[in-house]
Amino acid sequence: MVRNPMNAHQISRIKLSPDVVDCIVFWTKNPERMLKELYLLENYNFYFQFTITAYGQTLEPNVPSPERVISHFRQLSQMIGKERIIWRYDPIVLTRDMDFNYHIRQFTNVAVKLAGLTNRCVISFLDLYQKSIKNLYGIQLSNVNHKAMGEIAKALSHIAGQYGIKIVSCAEEIDLSDIGIPHGKCIDDKLISEISGKELDIEKDKSQRKECSCVASIDIGAYNTCSHGCLYCYATFDSNRVKKNLSLHEKKSPLLFGNIGPDDRIVERKVVSCFRAQTNFFLNGN
Repeated sequence: MVRNPMNAHQISRIKLSPDVVDCIVFWTKNPERMLKELYLLENYNFYFQFTITAYGQTLEPNVPSPERVISHFRQLSQMIGKERIIWRYDPIVLTRDMDFNYHIRQFTNVAVKLAGLTNRCVISFLDLYQKSIKNLYGIQLSNVNHKAMGEIAKALSHIAGQYGIKIVSCAEEIDLSDIGIPHGKCIDDKLISEISGKELDIEKDKSQRKECSCVASIDIGAYNTCSHGCLYCYATFDSNRVKKNLSLHEKKSPLLFGNIGPDDRIVERKVVSCFRAQTNFFLNGN
């Protein structure tokens, strides 16, 4: 069950059985508590978008230390394979202290430790959302034009290439293809086909902004449920609401937090598989 963030009394019932779920895509900065539970997903295709930016408590006050997070990345990669774990170095935030040279150092420090553990790194530059602006009060953000974006992206791409990692961009207006960085898809039909061995018949997600290349999906998350407290986050923007929502979590509830009330209206969400009928045994290059 997923509550509509724009209409609190409207709830979608979403079927999650393996016959209709083609793939689950997880976003995380700390999968530690999932590592012992991955066996529960043995009937599903899935992969992880794993963010490591190493901004520290200045911007990410409750994210574990880079050393601890990288150790979880390594463990997860060894468990599921490097094809199914994608490093995200995003958003790239530039301030007086976190300048070009800062990002080069931080990115290099992480890249050298992730060599052989992933094939891909996703980058994007900070987009300021109205909901997160107040949380960034006091942070001296630097204006970043397309020229500066290109210079940073080129340097990061060069570093990543030294460690066997390919960089793609996420929902960026700027075209970086001339420096070898294509537009990426976080929800990637090609990757899902490679993981599953089946071809997908699916379109771009029309509900996303035009710069986003992701294919259609259903989001089963909820706003203000993450306790990492990242100041730039558009999905977690009210720390008091986070505390309240977390206190309302119940293991047996079909909702991420809270319960279904008498005034709630439940709507069945149509969920169908987008796999083509015939398995393609050549998708993985075998």
